[in-house]
Amino acid sequence: MSTPTNVSFASASLYVGDLRPEINETQLFELFKQVGPVASIRVCRDAITRRSLGYAYVNYHNVHDAERALDVFNFKDIKGKPCRIMWSQRDPSLRRSNLGNIFIKNLHKSIDNKALFDTFASFGNILSCKVATDETGQSRGYAFVHYDSGEAAELAIAKVNGMLLSGKKVFVGLFVPRKERKTEQSPKWTNIYVKHLDKAVTEEQLREMFTPFGSITSAVIMKDEKEESKGFGFINFETHEAAQAAVDAMNEKDLDGKQLYVGRAQKKSEREASLKDMFQKLQSERMSKYQGVNLYVKNLDEAVDDEKLRQEFSKSGGTITSAKVMRDDKGNHKGFGFVCFATPEEATKAVTEMNGVMIGNKPIYVALAQRKEQRRLQLEAAHAHNKGMRMPQNQGMPGPMYPGAPGPVFYPPSRGTPFVYPGQMMPGRGRFPPVARGMHMSGYVVPNRGGKSNRGGKPATKSSNPGSMPYPHVKYNPNVRNQPGAVPVVADFPPTTAENDHSKKTMLGETLYPLINVVLKGLSQEDLTGKVTGMFLDSMNPEELYELVHSSDALNKKIAEALDVLEAYKNKTKEVVAEEVKA
Repeated sequence: MSTPTNVSFASASLYVGDLRPEINETQLFELFKQVGPVASIRVCRDAITRRSLGYAYVNYHNVHDAERALDVFNFKDIKGKPCRIMWSQRDPSLRRSNLGNIFIKNLHKSIDNKALFDTFASFGNILSCKVATDETGQSRGYAFVHYDSGEAAELAIAKVNGMLLSGKKVFVGLFVPRKERKTEQSPKWTNIYVKHLDKAVTEEQLREMFTPFGSITSAVIMKDEKEESKGFGFINFETHEAAQAAVDAMNEKDLDGKQLYVGRAQKKSEREASLKDMFQKLQSERMSKYQGVNLYVKNLDEAVDDEKLRQEFSKSGGTITSAKVMRDDKGNHKGFGFVCFATPEEATKAVTEMNGVMIGNKPIYVALAQRKEQRRLQLEAAHAHNKGMRMPQNQGMPGPMYPGAPGPVFYPPSRGTPFVYPGQMMPGRGRFPPVARGMHMSGYVVPNRGGKSNRGGKPATKSSNPGSMPYPHVKYNPNVRNQPGAVPVVADFPPTTAENDHSKKTMLGETLYPLINVVLKGLSQEDLTGKVTGMFLDSMNPEELYELVHSSDALNKKIAEALDVLEAYKNKTKEVVAEEVKA
């Protein structure tokens, strides 16, 4: 099961799949370090729930260790489940081209990933192989093997197609994408579906009705448990031409006061695909129709209903075509709704005039309605351009979703070798390493300016004005808008309803980041925004974070505390470096 030595790989990064949800970076490190020094490991997780997605990336310092890990640990049992390892392909063009990709069906249920790999490895270098399984982990009877060349795939097809594997004759062929398979399917259908039949119509009458169009092989009316007609049935003709003629002539024809529907009989998967396409088309048409005129309104008081919403927005002028407060299936108020205007100009005017207006006991938030995909892409683009979130990425490793979000776990290459972690720079370079032990940040100890520890979680600085942040050692930038003592405007942020702290922290982190950035910009230290946000998220619970969102005084105090921690650690690091230089 060795990898051919004549194949070169661009990186020493491995993809490790089929992992149990509870597997973390530490457990993988203990396993993979056995074959060589590990550079970094990341278990990929859901952006909101932070639950494992069942796969990870393991990066080695050199390719030879990665090759050995692939050879030794592929299909190894990890916590009761065999893992599946392959080279991490940074360039997806090979995978998307389907070059060298083959499809195997009619597999015996006993054949797993390892048996599949052993069977097909002799024909060429395998990039990936996988047996399709159901929710319980049982084989679905088909699989995929991807080679690094088309020649290897052709050889595997020639040698294995039609062979007996575990007593079953398998089919092996080139993989054809679903879209292409649809175009290749023959349109020569013969079975038709008839509905809106009178319940008195019998199968004999149904056959007589459609006999003029061609020879019929079967005609059946579907019945319930009481053997009564359900009002629909199926007719199968000998030829496609006869079935097509029946559809053309009988569809929408009146029979006993009812308009028949006659069409091609479809499988459930075909009907679902057709309905999905139709739904997406209608959704696109609806979005284009309401683009720029539909407004999203949230933070609504529970007393606001459809009529109240319409009345409030009519004050901005313009023609309102619809106003709807969203409710769940039990009729409970969801706290948001939509208002649609006749023209984009009227909608824009309403956003300007109504955003922040008090309705009942709450200030509302108003913006143009967007599809979920649009909002997600905009958030990702905004986060990607924030200075604080830039993190060095190793091969095959995506960056964090927001400043301070958990990233990959990095490991030093060897004992005694200096190693710089993501977000860390050497002393004097402008950024600071993570909070060290012995310092205070909601549970740590903070050295104050006199050198004594400040226990009990009190702010490290005192001021007669709680909204100000006196820093004698910091030079303020006179060109920024927020000078010392300025209090940022904190927008109303309703409590989150997520059931877990990860989701709440994600939402609160996205809200806190710009508020922290405003304060630090006044100190000309905006490059620390990501670090300070991450410190808050790591050390505080959602209730404490929520307080920071609503209280500028509390936020300023916490920022002062965090800067003291970073400054103390910076000074301590300088002392350690100075002592090492003297030694």
